[in-house]
Amino acid sequence: MIRRFNRYELKYVVDARRYRALVDDLQHFMVPDSHGDPSGSYPIVSLYYDSPELEAFYSKIEGLRFRRKLRLRVYPPGGDVRRVTVGHVEIKQRINRTVQKRRLVLPLAQAEALCRADEPPSELDALDAAVASEVHYMVRAQQLRPAAIVSYRRQAFVAERFDTGMRVTFDSNLRGRMKALKINERARNHFFLPPDRLVLEVKVNERIPHFMVTLLARHECVLTRMSKYCAVVSREQARLGLALALREDEPWMI
Repeated sequence: MIRRFNRYELKYVVDARRYRALVDDLQHFMVPDSHGDPSGSYPIVSLYYDSPELEAFYSKIEGLRFRRKLRLRVYPPGGDVRRVTVGHVEIKQRINRTVQKRRLVLPLAQAEALCRADEPPSELDALDAAVASEVHYMVRAQQLRPAAIVSYRRQAFVAERFDTGMRVTFDSNLRGRMKALKINERARNHFFLPPDRLVLEVKVNERIPHFMVTLLARHECVLTRMSKYCAVVSREQARLGLALALREDEPWMI
């Protein structure tokens, strides 16, 4: 598993009615991710951390060119979060158009402890220790605490012949919550995108290959700058009748 990388990420919100045709065309050039089931699918649950003032949320809303957030991600076996034993602590950072990620894989209890600003494990190698130290500093300096959980089903494809650095994913059943914020606790989530909408992401190291540009144009995919975390916060606050002084149009889609 790659633990550190820089890349470009392009997102599109697509109608489920276009999904099957998109996948059919895509499979002429890419293959399902071997980490998932035969179709390349697997569940994802992420716990996002934010400051008491929701600085990570507002940095996205305000369109800051440099922003950084912390999340704890798990891949529930069979979709059951109660069976999770490993946590992926991730720092996701955006500088202008470039996305940078640093990832640390730990036993779940250690991952949760690190995100509480407990002392990092002592047995890490130098690169992992540097990430753990950065996480520890972020949590303490920004007073980070659990803010929202996001869950969805991902179908991923990887390129073999054309661009080995490219990855394309379809995320469906997009739900979240801002209560019961223990990542391996079963709790009710709420849709933050309609069930007939999916998030298509194209992730590349340098540029999008011509075949992918043509495919996106053929299926009328429109680039959308959206954040799953911000979508959950916006929808949950609206659902609970709380005001965040947001824009009238979808504030997380910028």
